Amino acid sequence: MGAAINPLLIVGAVLSAIAALLHVGCIVFGASWYRFFGAGERMARLAEAGDWRAAAITSVIVAVLSIWALYALSGAGAIRALPLLRIGLCAIAAVYSLRGLAGLLYAAFGARADAAFWWWSSAICLVFGIVHVVGLMQVWSRL
Repeated sequence: MGAAINPLLIVGAVLSAIAALLHVGCIVFGASWYRFFGAGERMARLAEAGDWRAAAITSVIVAVLSIWALYALSGAGAIRALPLLRIGLCAIAAVYSLRGLAGLLYAAFGARADAAFWWWSSAICLVFGIVHVVGLMQVWSRL
């Protein structure tokens, strides 16, 4: 039998998948969703105007988050090993963690009007990062 499935990386995959679906919601439901999730007034206005760039940018984010979910599933042992799995999971954990830490610093020392967005989104990213880091540490030897 193969190694057990890692629950933390499964959680990481689910978190990335939820984030991807929320971004799909922004594309589908438009400006109000962009505003609610803090994408910025420029993105909301692009969506309101029907400008293709809002959907294109958000689609790239959806694709990246979806790939990250697949990499977490792969690292968890739920699907076959993907190419460059160790490097990919390290990069994902680093991006989430650094975005979380940098955003918290920005919220504390730089953000003004959108400070609440930076606090919440950064805390969420940091939790995502911690889940990935700990899960990665648990499976490191078998990757």
